[in-house]
Amino acid sequence: MDYIKKLSRFIVPYKRFAILNIVCNVFYALFSTLAMVSLMPMINVLFGESKKVFNKPIYNGIKNIKDYAENYLNYIVTTTTETEGPQRALLYMIILIIGLFLLKNLFNYLALFFITFLRNGVLRDIRDEIYNKVITLPISYYSEKKKGDIIARISGDVSVVKNSMLSVLELIVKEPLTIIFAIVAMFMISVKLTIFVFIFIPVAGFIISRIGKSLKRKSDKVQREQGVFLSTLEETLGGLKVIKGFNAENRFNEKFKESTNRFYNFSNTLMNRQNLASPTSEFLGIATIAALLWYGGNMVMVEQTLSGGAFIGYMALAYQILTPAKAISKASYQVKTGNAAAERILEIIETPSPLDDVPNAITKNGFETEIKLNNISFKYEDDLVLKNFSLTVPKGKSVALVGQSGSGKSTIANLVTRFYDVSVGDISIDGENIKNLTKNSLRGLMGLVTQDSILFNDTIVNNLKIGKENASEDEIIEALKIANAWEFVKDLPQGIHTNIGDSGGKLSGGQKQRLSIARAVLKNSPIMILDEATSALDTESERLVQDALEKMMKNRTSIVIAHRLSTIQNADLIVVMQKGEISEQGTHAELMAKNGVYHKLVEMQSFE
Repeated sequence: MDYIKKLSRFIVPYKRFAILNIVCNVFYALFSTLAMVSLMPMINVLFGESKKVFNKPIYNGIKNIKDYAENYLNYIVTTTTETEGPQRALLYMIILIIGLFLLKNLFNYLALFFITFLRNGVLRDIRDEIYNKVITLPISYYSEKKKGDIIARISGDVSVVKNSMLSVLELIVKEPLTIIFAIVAMFMISVKLTIFVFIFIPVAGFIISRIGKSLKRKSDKVQREQGVFLSTLEETLGGLKVIKGFNAENRFNEKFKESTNRFYNFSNTLMNRQNLASPTSEFLGIATIAALLWYGGNMVMVEQTLSGGAFIGYMALAYQILTPAKAISKASYQVKTGNAAAERILEIIETPSPLDDVPNAITKNGFETEIKLNNISFKYEDDLVLKNFSLTVPKGKSVALVGQSGSGKSTIANLVTRFYDVSVGDISIDGENIKNLTKNSLRGLMGLVTQDSILFNDTIVNNLKIGKENASEDEIIEALKIANAWEFVKDLPQGIHTNIGDSGGKLSGGQKQRLSIARAVLKNSPIMILDEATSALDTESERLVQDALEKMMKNRTSIVIAHRLSTIQNADLIVVMQKGEISEQGTHAELMAKNGVYHKLVEMQSFE
């Protein structure tokens, strides 16, 4: 139940609905009991067993409320029977019963009506909180997590918790009140018979509790397996070309089937354990009723200490306890199931982000002098990717990073944008450590074009507006022209309002990359980071885009990570990296003259 406390803050905004639900449930429980008690006078009228009362009873306080209510009802029955006949008295009793059942069901509906707003509100807010956490956690978090598992938590697990939290409200209000009111009425009818009933309740409770002990563990297995097959589905959709190209359909099909088969087995075990709750509690209830029939029947027929109407009313109350008792046992199982789901949700919500802004972080709105990487080292896991790396990028200059794969070029881009934090050393902009800046203002200074063209299933205009939310159509078209993308965008069916499909699947690799560049151009940031921005372009597109990039970078500070060395020959400084360290640096001409690593790389590419 600890998770209820941790997630209770999601209930607070909807507390008025919870209060209204509780109030309605109180009236529901009250009228449920009164509806069953009202059967007694009707049966007495039907069989002519009503006690004759000719004088209107006098109210003598709450202590005598039972006798007063019983005598007053008998007075109405007696006077009605005498003046209008027994049929009219029976009609009045039937109207009373119908009225009480109507009120019972009206308040039941109102309780469900109000709880609906709480349930769906909590569902929405938890999902919003998880999604917000998903986009604020560092990229490193997702290198260890499967995307499908995250999707399973934000969809399935949240729904399980929603139902579980609702069950708790029923567990502590509606059903217990129904039982309490029924038991009070039962005591008022016959103390002896009620004590007899209570002998059976602890036995039933013990048996039911034994059934639910392993539910949390089994529920956790079901939810984890759901994450596994959703991950497989997500990977399949992302890699369909490779799967089909390598005829790997059967392999992935088998992998998915293995997961869904485990899910099938876990779900069967869990559901069968849950399904056992209802018939078990009902059987135990009927066993109690059977014992009551024997013991109570003896009181009516042999001892004659109880009237027939009172006994039938008592039986109705006893049976009424069965439904809430079953609901409580079912709700307790749902709480155990929800506990496993809540732990998976809270794991995400409570995960601290090592990249959170420091208290009183500085908001930086401009770039004045230089970016400085001061003796930094970094490792993703065990091995250092960068070792004692230092570099200064003056304002307005273009610095290119070159080297073989794994030399640490892209890591520099990840550290400058603070997708990761350095292990040793520091990175500063205008002398201010970037850890002291808000992430929002730091990344606001930077335009980013990645090696992979990351586009979204939306229109071209909405993809570009990620760079500048309030951009006009003229600004968007100008950015497309600079990136040499307008030439193909203008020929699309709906121009800039054309939907480009999932991950830009309706476009070629070169077209996608030019849209990525246009997005960075539109942002118009003082610092540009180009992580192999031209790698996906054909020769003609590369020439056009490279020309556009050079024009764009004239008044900006640029860090260019390049695989094709022909694209960075005009850079102000070229840094050659090997195994996380600087091997050599200088202009293109200086490095060629050195006849070192850079010269060899250029020669190797000239033969490609």
